[in-house]
Amino acid sequence: MCGFVGIISATEVAPLLSYALMAIQHRGQDAAGVITYDGRFHVKKSPGLAVSLFSDGYEHLPGSVGIAHTRYPTIGGGGIEDAQPFFTTTPFGLALAHNGNIVNYEELKTELSLRRRVLNSECDAELLLAILSEEIDRNSKECFSFDSLCEAVQSLFKRVNGSYSAVAIIAGEGLCVFRDPLGIKPASLGKRSDGTYIAASETVALDILGCEKIGDVAPGEVVFVDRNLNIFRKRLIEKPHRLCIFEFIYFARPDSVMDGISVYEARLRLGEYLAEQVKRFKLRPDVVIPVPDTARAAAVSLSSSLGVPHREGLIKNRYIGRTFIMPSEAKRRESVRMKLNPIRREIEGKKVLLVDDSIVRGNTSRAIVELTRSAGAKEVFFAVTAPPLRHPCVYGIDMQTRSEFIARQKTEEEIRRIIGADALIYQKLDDLVAAIKSLRPTIGFCTACFNGDYPTPVSEAVLKQIEAQRQRYQLQLPGT
Repeated sequence: MCGFVGIISATEVAPLLSYALMAIQHRGQDAAGVITYDGRFHVKKSPGLAVSLFSDGYEHLPGSVGIAHTRYPTIGGGGIEDAQPFFTTTPFGLALAHNGNIVNYEELKTELSLRRRVLNSECDAELLLAILSEEIDRNSKECFSFDSLCEAVQSLFKRVNGSYSAVAIIAGEGLCVFRDPLGIKPASLGKRSDGTYIAASETVALDILGCEKIGDVAPGEVVFVDRNLNIFRKRLIEKPHRLCIFEFIYFARPDSVMDGISVYEARLRLGEYLAEQVKRFKLRPDVVIPVPDTARAAAVSLSSSLGVPHREGLIKNRYIGRTFIMPSEAKRRESVRMKLNPIRREIEGKKVLLVDDSIVRGNTSRAIVELTRSAGAKEVFFAVTAPPLRHPCVYGIDMQTRSEFIARQKTEEEIRRIIGADALIYQKLDDLVAAIKSLRPTIGFCTACFNGDYPTPVSEAVLKQIEAQRQRYQLQLPGT
């Protein structure tokens, strides 16, 4: 999962890019990059957090159009050579960043190599850029136009299998945004009072810049804003929407709105539905405590539904990164005790119901249960707003090797014993979908990580290929 921002304006965009990118820092902490254009491309990339890109000011990033990206890798490694955005000057000047994962990456890479198109990274954004460049060149022989751009993106849709919300600078022409035909990854549009247009992975980036939200980029839609700030939009393909449901469980900020659904309201609904599961277990907790931060809203509504006090019993050190997106298991385990500290007075002698968003590998959950017991809890119950995760995500969340899913080989009772809880309560898949659809009944979701129902073609050979590539990367990380 990654985050992108694209801005086109009548004035310099680098300051706006910096504010917006830091608003979506939670979507990736491995590397960040920015490209602006003022007749030539100006590029800066850095490992780590986005703030490092702008530490020496904005004068080296001139231009009234630009894109920026914050990354954590699911294809390729974490090196700076794989950081987005990427650019090319031939056969067409383009720069691109995207959020998602190209399932047929290896197939397309081989296809490009046969035409002597060389990729200098292992990042699928560079591949997406190469394909877009080919298609724009093929469809713009006479001159560039919005119609020729639509034809190019239409051809790209036919070639590329996977999830991708992308933003691109088209040299001398404007800013382009497009979203895969199923809309697996989010993309929103906003406009400032001065005519500036902003595209971003989450609406929080629009909010911080004082935008009026125009709306979401629809699945299969291409949006183009030309250098005179005229906007053109066209939906090229209409298919059932399959937005990634994990955005609402974990990834997105609670103050974002995705495809008309408030992330915060969705998490409140998850807590209400989960409360019904807790009631079936006939548990009588003394206190409900969220595992900060993504489970907080669900814990509030769950405690209200149960009539049990809600307390902040685990305090988060906000200078520690998100453990889920840390690149190695060793780093995740090491960070838990540094990240969370219990408030003993809220825990000691009580039956504690912990609420968390998900369980992937189980190590973090076990450490949290142990931490709660060490603070004197009488009993520890563990409730999870997501169902058991059993299948690899091939669309851009770092859950790609089947061996890392504790629920794939273990029963819920076995998982309960492994994490050391006195009770383990998972959300039911039907309840997960119903909770979020209650806020927008017409939307559909990708739930492949729970039930293996992949919305695009995914063969067993592709799954093994992705697993092998990810395992090679994990072996290269320090501490693994």
